[in-house]
Amino acid sequence: MSTIPAQSGSSGDTPLWKKYQAANHFRSKEEEFDACKLGMWLFLTTEVLLFAGIFVGYAIFRMLYPQAWANGSSYLDWRWGGLNTVVLLVSSYTMAVSIHHAQLNNQSALRRNLLITVLCGAAFIAIKLTFEYIPKWSAGKAPGGSFFNYPFAGDPHEPLWWGIYYCGTGIHALHVVIGMSLIFWVYLKARKGHYGPDHYTGVEVVGLYWHLVDLIWIFLFPLLYLIG
Repeated sequence: MSTIPAQSGSSGDTPLWKKYQAANHFRSKEEEFDACKLGMWLFLTTEVLLFAGIFVGYAIFRMLYPQAWANGSSYLDWRWGGLNTVVLLVSSYTMAVSIHHAQLNNQSALRRNLLITVLCGAAFIAIKLTFEYIPKWSAGKAPGGSFFNYPFAGDPHEPLWWGIYYCGTGIHALHVVIGMSLIFWVYLKARKGHYGPDHYTGVEVVGLYWHLVDLIWIFLFPLLYLIG
């Protein structure tokens, strides 16, 4: 693991990132860093398999029932989906910048960008709930409606669309919440000086998780919102 030399600072207590020692079963901090990244990549592979099942189901049902898919997608507002795409792209940038500033020992910029990333995640969830989920749930409670067939357009296979929609976007939203929690945990540790040029493993591996969350949405957005 290559690191960037720390910037010289004022005298005082040694920051925690300089005091960090690798776990006993690792020979060095570099070996620990590489092992943690490999472990995260292996975990992300299982996440890809999870969403791959949803995408395969989507492809099969869309091929069998194209009209149901067109009907369901017509009730989604691509503008809210597009706004959420922009929000996640911004958060992906700020997450990457956070890692960069940890390597440069720019502590204030590290904390600021981590916090912006958390706020972007919160904005994504707020938009999803306020302008998409809640209106659909409210309509689904109307006489003759149901949770999965809002707003029922007459196609008997349309509930399959809503099942895929809620499954894909719901699991993704759960991942956003988990990612926000992890990034906020990293932010709290960053406030105490745990991360710097010689030790930024936590920022790196959480960043990998967040980038996958963003990437999954890049696929979900056109598949759900831009049909036809």
